Amino acid sequence: MKADFTPLIVGLLVFFSSLISLRIGISVAIIEILLGAVSGNLGLKTEEWMLYLANFGGIILTFLAGAEIDTRLMRDKFKESFLIGAFSFLIPFIGAFLYTYYVIGWSLPASLIVATALSETSIAVVYSVLIETNLSKTEIGKLIMASTFITNMWVALTLSVIFIKPNLFTFIFIIISIFVIILATRFSHQVFDNPKLKNKVIEPEIKYIFLLLLIFIYFANLGEGHAILPAFVLGLMMSKHFTETSGTKVVKNRLRTVSFAIITPLFFIVGGLKVSFPLIMSAFGLFIAFFVIKQLMKFIGVYFLAKRYIPSGNIYTTLLMSTGLTFGLIASVFGLNSGFINQVQYSVLTGVLIASAVIPTFVAQKWFMPLHSEDILDSE
Repeated sequence: MKADFTPLIVGLLVFFSSLISLRIGISVAIIEILLGAVSGNLGLKTEEWMLYLANFGGIILTFLAGAEIDTRLMRDKFKESFLIGAFSFLIPFIGAFLYTYYVIGWSLPASLIVATALSETSIAVVYSVLIETNLSKTEIGKLIMASTFITNMWVALTLSVIFIKPNLFTFIFIIISIFVIILATRFSHQVFDNPKLKNKVIEPEIKYIFLLLLIFIYFANLGEGHAILPAFVLGLMMSKHFTETSGTKVVKNRLRTVSFAIITPLFFIVGGLKVSFPLIMSAFGLFIAFFVIKQLMKFIGVYFLAKRYIPSGNIYTTLLMSTGLTFGLIASVFGLNSGFINQVQYSVLTGVLIASAVIPTFVAQKWFMPLHSEDILDSE
């Protein structure tokens, strides 16, 4: 009976999160994170199947986020998205590093872990919110996604350059990733446009996408890397396949439906389960300091550029780009497993990431939603 208890509770959390989200009008991702955190502190434990599916859910969200980016708009607005994304990373990274290394005297590796974790913007949270609010179809939403990509590109590169010790499998992972992305970009139309595969109940197109992502995960694990960056690039490169015909748009919508039903909720719930309230309370001053640093540095890095380039949604953009979760959790787990940070530091850092995923998103949706009814692009 014990083996069936955890899936039952998770199923209830997924279902009740949707009901609460519809009731109060807040992103379901926020509700899933909060319910996961409460459940974890009441005794619910993660199981191996949850951890793998949660990781897969984060990869799917990243792929879908890349597929939502309007590459034409990204080319046209490259300067804007690059500047917002780069400063969204750089200012928090510098601020967090200076505080941890020079003010509270943490070690160099621990300070770099914190700086990296607090400088990211969560692809998963941003994408989920933009989809649920229909802002993914607007120029504001597409520019936010493009800027988020730039931010996390810098985070991924920083993690790779500073911490990862490359080996033969690391280079194999890079080569395989590039090979898969090139082949998928050039030949995926033979899957999506094949009349023998279209509109089949067995959904071969979705299974094809899952296979590509599973290849990334497998070789990333061999090379001690992570599949998020190649998954995002794959989604970005394949985005044209999802906009060319109505058939491929249907595939994307089906993939989104399958993913949002059970796989991606596990990513947010498991993220919440990692939070230990007692450990956070034992270092509550540090928790507040990290949260304030992340939000303040993100404001400095994003707001003034957003005010210039996205005047109708500058505060909303700043708040969404102040979120953290995906790469931040990766950096935190890496730091804990490598011995750079201890369990208390890990719990505090994870708690800050969860709080930054919830609070700025809640404020953004509640009080700073941009009017976008006339901002819908013709790309959908």
